[in-house]
Amino acid sequence: MSFSNKFFVNPVRLLAPMEGLTDPLMRQILTQIASDLGRPYDWSVSEFIRITQHVLPAHVFYKYVPELNDDAKTASGTPIHVQLLGSEAQLMAENATYAAELGAPAIDINFGCPAKTVNSHRGGSVLLDEPETMYQIISAVRQAVPAHIPVSAKIRLGYTDTSQMDDIRGAIVASGADWLTIHARTKTQGYKPPAYWDKIQSFNALDIPVIANGEIWTAAQANDCMTQAGTPHLMLGRGAVTRPDLVAQVDNDTENSTDSVENTATLLWQDLIAHQIRFLEGAAKNDVVLVGRYKQWLGMLTKGYAEAQIVWEGIKREKNKAVIISALQASVQE
Repeated sequence: MSFSNKFFVNPVRLLAPMEGLTDPLMRQILTQIASDLGRPYDWSVSEFIRITQHVLPAHVFYKYVPELNDDAKTASGTPIHVQLLGSEAQLMAENATYAAELGAPAIDINFGCPAKTVNSHRGGSVLLDEPETMYQIISAVRQAVPAHIPVSAKIRLGYTDTSQMDDIRGAIVASGADWLTIHARTKTQGYKPPAYWDKIQSFNALDIPVIANGEIWTAAQANDCMTQAGTPHLMLGRGAVTRPDLVAQVDNDTENSTDSVENTATLLWQDLIAHQIRFLEGAAKNDVVLVGRYKQWLGMLTKGYAEAQIVWEGIKREKNKAVIISALQASVQE
């Protein structure tokens, strides 16, 4: 069954799953900003849920994807697809079936995580060296979940190199995956620039939608990526955290060239303050964890906003949430 007509009527823009970064709170903030700017994400994908020995209880799925309690959507209405990671086909299929019963609108399978702890336990990108295992997992999940639930995969170009690309393509096309997201680097290349967008081109022969990902920090890079990869579909990762308005800038840069339109797609620092305070105030985490998570985000924002660097210098050793909020408010007045 093809889902192209339903999910890919127009070029899609997705918020990437990033472990320890795009958690439910960050998804809520970033999808709200995108919606406010008039270019909501078509969907986001959850952080991976690790499948090891049994079908996980419901509370684990709700922990990683609390949006399942709200029609699998963020408060701004962005759908959240559930991503699973594991190496046992039947177990992955059983967990995918349960996730679908809990309300997952789609299942994504992680073959891209480069973390050593994950790879050493035969999960994530290490399976790119086992195309037959990839085929078994995807096909088992596709056969197990209801036909109306899409099953997608996220991969890299390979593990240590790209020598398995032909076999990976074969596994994907034979498995019945409904679409494919490709991070345009191998596991060994990690997150070091550049991304090799042109190597995505060869996957376009699969006759399923292909989504390009990796090293997209600006609208110009997004356009270069789409041209080199030969696909109009993008997944935005660290660039979307660094510049929460990137998704809107991409499409405004693609479709328009007037200054007035570009300005509507730009989120100024003063407009981002309220979202940062909301992040600091709205979470079921203790303050120590929350402040640490916020500092991670602020550190990334320094790459996109000069004002963030000033705030960072003033609060990088601060542990009191109220003091940090005061510093943010003061940064607008300076």
